[in-house]
Order: sequence, then structure tokens, then C-alpha cells
Amino acid sequence: MTFAWIGSARAQSYGADLGFLSLPVETVTVTISNPRAEQAYNDKVTDGFRKYLAVYPGDYFSPNAAEFAIAKVRRNPEIANVTYTYALGRAGGLDVSFTITLATRGNSSFEGRGFLITNNKAELPVLYDKDGTYVRAKLEALSLTYANNNAWFGQPDQMLAGNPLVQGKPAGKGYSQWVEGFLHYGIYGITPVNDNFYVYGGLSSISSGSKGQELFTDQTRGYTFFEDAYAGFITGKTDEKGNRLSFNFSAGRQKFQLANAFLIANTAANGWDRAALQANARWAADMLVLAQLRYNSTKFEAFYVEPDELPVINTNTGLAGVNIEARPISGMMTGASYVTALKGDYAYYGPDGQVIGTRDGLNVYDLRATYTPNPPNAPGPFFGIEGAIQNHRDFDMFATAGYAELGYSFIDKTWSPSISYRLGYFSGDDPDTETYERWDPLLSGGNGEQWVQGSSMFKVVQDSNVIAQRIQGRFRPLPTVEVVPQLWAFTAPSLDNLGGNPALSFLDSHNYGYEANITVKWFPNPNWYVHGMLAYTVPGEAVQDALDHKADDWFAAMLFVRYSL
Repeated sequence: MTFAWIGSARAQSYGADLGFLSLPVETVTVTISNPRAEQAYNDKVTDGFRKYLAVYPGDYFSPNAAEFAIAKVRRNPEIANVTYTYALGRAGGLDVSFTITLATRGNSSFEGRGFLITNNKAELPVLYDKDGTYVRAKLEALSLTYANNNAWFGQPDQMLAGNPLVQGKPAGKGYSQWVEGFLHYGIYGITPVNDNFYVYGGLSSISSGSKGQELFTDQTRGYTFFEDAYAGFITGKTDEKGNRLSFNFSAGRQKFQLANAFLIANTAANGWDRAALQANARWAADMLVLAQLRYNSTKFEAFYVEPDELPVINTNTGLAGVNIEARPISGMMTGASYVTALKGDYAYYGPDGQVIGTRDGLNVYDLRATYTPNPPNAPGPFFGIEGAIQNHRDFDMFATAGYAELGYSFIDKTWSPSISYRLGYFSGDDPDTETYERWDPLLSGGNGEQWVQGSSMFKVVQDSNVIAQRIQGRFRPLPTVEVVPQLWAFTAPSLDNLGGNPALSFLDSHNYGYEANITVKWFPNPNWYVHGMLAYTVPGEAVQDALDHKADDWFAAMLFVRYSL
């Protein structure tokens, strides 16, 4: 059986935002470079392409999926070519622009491209692109440096007591720094079986390393292992009215995020012998079986996921679930999910420290909705709301979690500012009731603007028995630069914190502490991404009491540079 606090330590790495791969789509623009005189025909082509592509605002962008869709569209003899570009959107997401080149009256001029066809190195990473078959290489490199002053509030002996991630000397009082990086390399492709049925797959590996005084260790480490290793198929059709129905099935090692990362995002663990703790090099689950059915903008999916956990803290988790998302009106997304744990050794503790059950048998029910201004690049209010409950098949459990966010975008003003307030709630256990109420965070996380709540405080508190208040701003001083400041306040709903950090098992105060951080992102072009972060975390009375009033303020700084083909 795996202790609950050890299981939560699995996700203590900062969810690094690796550029465009983790940004939601804000706008999708489709234009024709050589339109015909008949506007009705042009509209039919662009509308049909939008439905075939099946990328909508709020979706998370996938370059591979976009390239695969383009390869399929090129089989249409009326379309000679499709290209796309993407740039940072005004609200922190991604603006994607597709350009269609029409063929000359039914004769496609696209004769293929890619290094294996033309022997032209300038066409890399595309290896082969012809007749609907598309094969590309992947190369992604990241170098990161991270520094702390008074990590773990300067008290690592108490904050990390018994933590199996500790190897050698952990960071603590005073200044510490380390460097880490990774290289991700592989090959991905798709090919048609017929006009309506395609098979695809991907295979890649990651080599990672760390050197210096990291949060848990001062040992130099390196590690290489498979990342993606999956295969799947996609099929679909478009009716006479232009409605698009598609079905996508895949299985194997691959990344999976459920909706906005509230329940599932960190499907792989980093750090320990794998290194690259803060870079979050690995995302692919040990096994993901995913079936997605989409009708225009409505999506239904069923999944089974086993996260790739560290052997030293393996909770043996297997989650199955269903999810549905719809867009009833322009600008609004609604969704509902059900997740159940088919297995899992993550332990739940009663008020006397006794194990009352494990994750195996957990049920989760989730409802959510978001609204953004329409059109997306217009000023106006935006909001999000989500609520979820957890119960268990084997014992009396009723845990709750949710959030509400309200903000306003002034994107027509200088620097396109926006500001928002978010209140997040994850229940703790009430020791005076027979019902178990502590929220199980599952695989929640993502990046620092999703559910990594506080750059440093997240490593201590996680997303359980916490009320997190966030004020967040966004500023665009340059088209390729975004600045995101955040102010946080963290409190505990319950003074019984068994299942969290052992040093904070029993609290004398509800006040965990405060954090101010700022992130700067620079996207000079689609290949390069630079990300910097500063965070200052102040321990509250609950932490000070637990650490004999010896807790120091924690300062952290991080910078990474990423290159990808």
C-alpha cells in the first residue's frame, strides 16, 4: 500500500509550460490564397475544412494532429495545398491561421514534399508528405536552470522527513541552484487505408539529465527511455449539409489531459532517477486507451489511463472515465465527466492515522462551463465555473472540489491587459464525522496557469485540503511577449491534514501562507520559446507553528529555453 503523502509527492514538480504544445486555441482563421469568383464555393471550402480539421477555441493545439488533418485534406483534388502558422493570442492562448491553395479546376498541383522525396534538408522535419501519407521527425531540446533561497522554508529535515525522493542532500536553508535539460526525439506518421479511414502512430524517446543542488538531491543523474509509443485510427464522414462526424481511437504510451487539467494532466512523473524535475520532460502515460467521437463542435470521449509513475512511489493507479463537451452558444463551453479508479494503492487516512481505504473504488463526478468574449479577440468579461464530488464504492466518502473565476479582458488597450480572480476549493477531512471528506487530487496539475497552484506552495500543499485564492493579470508589451503576474493566498478548510505533507499533518491554524510570482514568456518564432519565472512565498501561521517558528521566506527563480522542430 502506498502512503497518501508519498503519492502526492509524485506531482511536486513545477508544471513547465512547454510553449505552444500546452496552450488552448483562441482563434482559428481559414483563408484561401487564390479564391475563386464564386463566393459560395469559397465559403463551402473553408467551412468544410474547419469541420474536417475539428479544432475549436478552447481545444489544446496539437501540431501533429494539424499536420495529419492537412495531409488528409490534400487528397481532395480541388485543394492543392494547405499551410498554417500560429502565434500567441491576446488572452494567453493561441491564434492558428490556415491558408488553403485551391487547385486549378480539379488538377492538384501538390506533388509531394519531404526530405525522403526531395532530399532537401530545408524541408525537415517533414520526411514524407504525399497522397495523404505524412511522416515527420520530432526534435525538441530544453535547457533549464533553477535557483532557490531557503527551499522548503529553510527546513528540509522536517518538510522532507521520510520522503523517498530524497537522495543525498536536498536543498534547504540558503542559496542553491541546479541545471537540467532533455532531448526528445522521435517519428510520427499517418497514412490512408481508404478515403475515410486513416491509421497513425508515433514513437519517441527522451534523454534527460540534472546536475547541481536540486530540491530533493545533489546527485548528478541521466536517464533515457521511451516516451510516446502509440498507434490509432481515425475515420469519419461529412453529410450533404456539411456536418462532420468523426471517430478517433488510439492506444499506447501518450500524453492525456482531461479538459482543463482539473482532474487529469500529469500522466507521467519526473525527477528522482529520471532527472528533469522542474522541466517536466515526461508526460506520456504508461498506457492510454482513448476513443473520441466528435460531431461538429460536440465531443464525447472514453478513456483508460495508467500514469507512468516513479517506481519508488508507484501508486498502481488505473483510471477509467467518460467526458462530453459541447458549445451551446458562441463563446461558451460546457462539459461533464465521470472518472472511476479501477485500481490504486494511494491511501486515505482517518483522524487517528488509520488507513480507511485506498483509491481503488473511487468515483468522481464533474460539471463545468466557461465563457470567453465573442469574438475571442474582443474586450469583455470571461468566466469559468466547475464543481466535482467524490465518493467510494467501499466506504463512506463525500469529498468536494470546485472553482469559480471571473475576469475582464481589455485587449483593445495598450499591452492588451486582462485581470481575473479565481477561488479554488479542495475539501479536507472533518475528524468529527464518520464520512471521509478529503479530496483526492488524482493527476491534477498541468502548468502554472492551470492547477499548479503557486510555484513553490504547490510543492508543499498540493490540491487537497486547500482553499486557493488567485489574482492573475496578463500583459502583452510585445506581440511575442506575455507577462503573467499572480498573487496567491492559501488556507486550509480543515485542521486535520493527514494525507498531506507529514510535517503539516495536524495544523494549529488555517493559514498556509502567501505567494507572489511573475512569469515572462517570449515566443520569437514557432521553433523557439523562452520562459522565466520568479516566485516569493511567505509561510503562514500553520507552517510557522509546524516548523517551530523557524520557517523562512522562500524565493525561487527559473529560466528555460526550448527549441523544437
